[in-house]
Amino acid sequence: MRRRSLLACLAVAPLTACGFRLRGVPQFAFRTLYVQAPEGSAMARELVRTLQGAGGNLTVLTDPAQLPQAEAVLELPGEQQERIAVGMSAAGQIRELQLRLRLRFRLRGQQGQEWIPETELRQQRDISYNETLALSKEGEEAMLFRNMRTDMVQQLMRRLAAVKIGATP
Repeated sequence: MRRRSLLACLAVAPLTACGFRLRGVPQFAFRTLYVQAPEGSAMARELVRTLQGAGGNLTVLTDPAQLPQAEAVLELPGEQQERIAVGMSAAGQIRELQLRLRLRFRLRGQQGQEWIPETELRQQRDISYNETLALSKEGEEAMLFRNMRTDMVQQLMRRLAAVKIGATP
């Protein structure tokens, strides 16, 4: 038992020496954030849920009447979900699909200062396709789109946390 503890300590020691530490709660340079997105946006829903669940001192505003109270405004003007056939059989049946998700966003201050200029995030996944398994493939596509959306939200969270108010982009 003592030997295992010693081996575990030796395995962890290099991680502490290199500066490794867990990410922890993101710290934002603003206290209130208004999320402006099209009605029914799945990306905006997941982002708001993630921001609210992240802890810290950030208040997320989604009601347009609260816009004047926000220190920062996150605009999500467009998100696009695509399904493209990239491989076909000799008989012309689809064998492989590429799923793509794109998100445009920008972050600005209440006085119009631009902290993050309009930026586009992209994700894509390849998936095999078989018409006889169409129903299960639809479920797999939905799961992949959810995973891509979650990845994008995490990227967006890191970008928001990296913003320094007063710094030029």
